[in-house]
Amino acid sequence: MQTFSDLATAAYCPRKLYYRRRQDDYDVSDDAEAVRALTARYEELLDSSTPLAEEPIAVTPTQYRSNLGSAKARLDCWSALVDPPERNVLLEGKDCRGIAHKRLDDPLVPTVVSAGEPPEQGVWEPQAVRATAAAKALAWEHETPIERAFVEYPAYGLIREVRLTTRRKATYRQALRTAESIDGPPPRLRNDSRCAPCEYRAECGVKTASLRSRLPF
Repeated sequence: MQTFSDLATAAYCPRKLYYRRRQDDYDVSDDAEAVRALTARYEELLDSSTPLAEEPIAVTPTQYRSNLGSAKARLDCWSALVDPPERNVLLEGKDCRGIAHKRLDDPLVPTVVSAGEPPEQGVWEPQAVRATAAAKALAWEHETPIERAFVEYPAYGLIREVRLTTRRKATYRQALRTAESIDGPPPRLRNDSRCAPCEYRAECGVKTASLRSRLPF
């Protein structure tokens, strides 16, 4: 059975998933854990008496509290997000399994947490796949339809909703097929921005063209 993490990696780069599986490299860094821990302290972090200078946030304290305050005003399940019934819960679905960082009960919704930077709007595709996988697994366990999930970006104080649209379900199914089919190194990406930060770049051997090499002379 595929894991949420593997499906997200398959959506990002199948070749990266091949190397990760081969090295059994699934450890989460201490820095990422420190960022994830912020999700248990939203109300405390909103309080102006809480100093944010030493916290692992990626924006100014003013912007951080503005982002969290907007989420609190916008989301109908803020109280459950702040104090969920369960954290780090293992979900077992029909096709995949993995950890939902929070499970909300009313309504029944999973959340996953990203320690990285969000896009300007919405969520990155691998995180949408992971959130979709969590929602489908939770729906399977409870035998009830679930049509949304959340992705939290705690370093930025942002919480984004992921609707399980037809397109997102199709992307999830494609990631599932990709993860299931990998039995050797998939083709390399070509001159892709995803390669530069990849921890397997040297082993993969991908070559990215420099700006100079692309100039017309």
